[in-house]
Amino acid sequence: MKGRLLSFTLFGESHGMAVGVLIEGLPPGIEVNVEELRGELQRRKGIPRFSTKRREDDEPVILSGVFNGFTTGTPVAVMVWNGDVDSSYYEEIWHTPRPGHADYPAGIKYFGYNDYRGGGHFSGRLTVGAVIAGYFAKKLLEREGIHLRAYIKRIGRVECPEVTPEAVFSSENPYCPHAESFEMMVEEMERARAEGDSVGGVVEAIALNVPPGLGGPWDEDIEADIASALFRIPAVKGVEFGLGLGFAEKRGSEANDPFVIRNGKILTETNNHGGVLGGITTGMPLVVRAAFKPTPSIYLPQRTVDLAKMEETGLRLRGRFDSCIVPKALPVVEAVVAFVLADHLLRRKAWEGVVM
Repeated sequence: MKGRLLSFTLFGESHGMAVGVLIEGLPPGIEVNVEELRGELQRRKGIPRFSTKRREDDEPVILSGVFNGFTTGTPVAVMVWNGDVDSSYYEEIWHTPRPGHADYPAGIKYFGYNDYRGGGHFSGRLTVGAVIAGYFAKKLLEREGIHLRAYIKRIGRVECPEVTPEAVFSSENPYCPHAESFEMMVEEMERARAEGDSVGGVVEAIALNVPPGLGGPWDEDIEADIASALFRIPAVKGVEFGLGLGFAEKRGSEANDPFVIRNGKILTETNNHGGVLGGITTGMPLVVRAAFKPTPSIYLPQRTVDLAKMEETGLRLRGRFDSCIVPKALPVVEAVVAFVLADHLLRRKAWEGVVM
């Protein structure tokens, strides 16, 4: 993912030796706490009974760019070894692409040379590197008082009612600030798991204390950059800001957010715009949602094709699958949103140094 000043590159495959990330553009002097980084990677494992039975330590190995506990300003490389790998089943089904997965288009893209084990480079396992990159970005944002948190807005047909940003940030539940809704979400995930199926959902991320003025028109649009980053997360199929698709059923008189002055600051009375107007942050909380499709790997029979025989066939998967990836997606969504915000923040800081 490439910003103007910050970028990261993911490497590795699901069943390869390791996965990791190369981060470029980080300024020197960002304090790095390995225990905090471990915590972010543990969050990515989600709720155990709805996640894959694959068990990885996810111990981050910092190869470069950090010295005496601080970033040096040179590229940061971090690797995580793969350990609990069983590729035997994928050797049986390599010629029958799994519905909903990237198996078929990846084979075409790479002329059949792609690593098909566990989805290879297209696996959600690669989000380990994104979470690591997001950790460094969040540390940079925190120095400016910017804080970010994601929560589960929806699982299947169960939606969390409207909650305030304060409720999200103060909640002791790491998944959803509304207790009753979360109980129903767990039941929805449990039903899918018991039936050998999977279920999708929506993650909402909120960023507080984002300064006004980040972003710009067209190719500097911060909404476009965040949306682009979110669509890079495997299984994301929809992104919206603020009122989002709800704008389509409103009139301007209902949708517009009146400007007000509170304690000497210019704010808006409501936040339908989700903190961005004209591709530029307004100083209001940034509110963005990402919709995740259900995990394609399910235990129910599915139809596919046999590429070796060029005929239609059936497929019933065996293996270790997530019945719902939404809980483990929270730190991933936070990570990519934080990375875009950090890149735009650095751009703004560069201007502040020269504009009179």
